[in-house]
Amino acid sequence: MKKVLITGAAGFLGSHLCDRFIKEGYSVIGMDNLITGNLKNIEHLFPLKEFSFYHHDVSRFIHIPGELDYILHFASPASPIDYLKIPIQTLKVGSLGTHNCLGLALNKKARILVASTSEVYGDPLVHPQNEDYWGNVNPVGPRGVYDEAKRFQEAMTMAYHTYHGVETRIVRIFNTYGPRMRLNDGRALPAFIGQALRGEDLTVFGDGSQTRSFCYVADLVEGIYRLLLSDYSQPVNIGNPDEISLLDFAKEIIQLTGSKQKIVFRPLPADDPKQRQPDITRAKEILGWAPTINRAEGLKITYEYFRSLPEEELKKEHLVFANKKGNGMSK
Repeated sequence: MKKVLITGAAGFLGSHLCDRFIKEGYSVIGMDNLITGNLKNIEHLFPLKEFSFYHHDVSRFIHIPGELDYILHFASPASPIDYLKIPIQTLKVGSLGTHNCLGLALNKKARILVASTSEVYGDPLVHPQNEDYWGNVNPVGPRGVYDEAKRFQEAMTMAYHTYHGVETRIVRIFNTYGPRMRLNDGRALPAFIGQALRGEDLTVFGDGSQTRSFCYVADLVEGIYRLLLSDYSQPVNIGNPDEISLLDFAKEIIQLTGSKQKIVFRPLPADDPKQRQPDITRAKEILGWAPTINRAEGLKITYEYFRSLPEEELKKEHLVFANKKGNGMSK
């Protein structure tokens, strides 16, 4: 039985990856420091002999006994509300955490896939974004801690590939949604649905003309699985090219939820990307992958998940505390 380590295992994407690899017959080691992850996302896996969990910060030395075939490095805060509260930890998990995972891959002769992001393109001057575009990122802006952590992660990964010969894969993830997202993680989709469920007006930043392209989580996981098992070491975009403005998206959510609330406008945050749309030509040609779940179908499933949450979950604000030494604690 092949063994895979998944960092960030208690997070939204990490937990779905744990499910997929268990289903495919792997032995799965989940690792998470639980700053932004939630054990509820993986508690259904704890009774399984194929699953084990390490409560550990990958920014510190990683020790895994025995053989290891694959590593999926998904540990990182992934939404502005998180990485603006814990900027140092965000930088550390993208740099030190990636370094530790790559060192482990080298030691174990394991193949590693790292989770990069469409944020490496910054506020893009090329549309749609393909993998050859180098991006337009403000390294000292509020989002720079995430953008540059991921850009450094890619550079470090390629260095281990070229210098040490480590088998590496890089996935650039575009906006993804589905069950197990946090309602209060600050991103547009859960924010809109959360506001609708609480009977609040939906908040659109700027004039709402900025665009996003939303990919359902099952499609993303399929793309990641194919990329891991491929022979391709350059970055690959995985996302859904179906682009929509945030104003139109807010209207879709109002229609979906039957909300009577109105849309209100707030100033656009600094360095907020104006356009997001993946060019997935590379994924189609190399992986034979394209999304299969349309937004209407995916949103229904996601809305039902959010609607099933306890009422206190709808009202709860996610608070992340970080002490001055840079060790994160979730309370």
